[in-house]
Amino acid sequence: MAIEKVREYFKEFGIEDKILEFDVSSATVALAAEALGCAPERIAKTISLKKDDGCILVVAAGDAKVDNAKFKAEFGIKAKMLSFDEVEELCGHAVGGVCPFAVKETASVYLDKSLTRFDTVFPACGSSNSAIELTIDELQKYSKFIKMVDVCKNWE
Repeated sequence: MAIEKVREYFKEFGIEDKILEFDVSSATVALAAEALGCAPERIAKTISLKKDDGCILVVAAGDAKVDNAKFKAEFGIKAKMLSFDEVEELCGHAVGGVCPFAVKETASVYLDKSLTRFDTVFPACGSSNSAIELTIDELQKYSKFIKMVDVCKNWE
């Protein structure tokens, strides 16, 4: 199970006990916000997009949406979501639990600037009923992201 991969990965940093698991689904922004009792925009959703040899994972605030023009300017390709079947194959986590931790080598992680307006955010941890509360600095450290990007809209 992917949450166990994330738990094992977090042992490297000594934070495996910070993972929160719920009795209810947290597979969508709305469900995660309800499970956590926080505003939906504080959910750090991971958006899975295609690239030639794998996928681009953009971690963005729960209220942000990919801006096609900004995405193309940043990555040089059209923003195209992975199909349901491609998600687990290319990033290592199933739909509903996609996160920027313990991902496959075919996945490149980027953080969107929409996250930076919060002190802490809640990304998933590999399952459809998990999350972890992290500062933006911690998210940068533990996600091993490539860089901060500005590829989203509807959050400002």
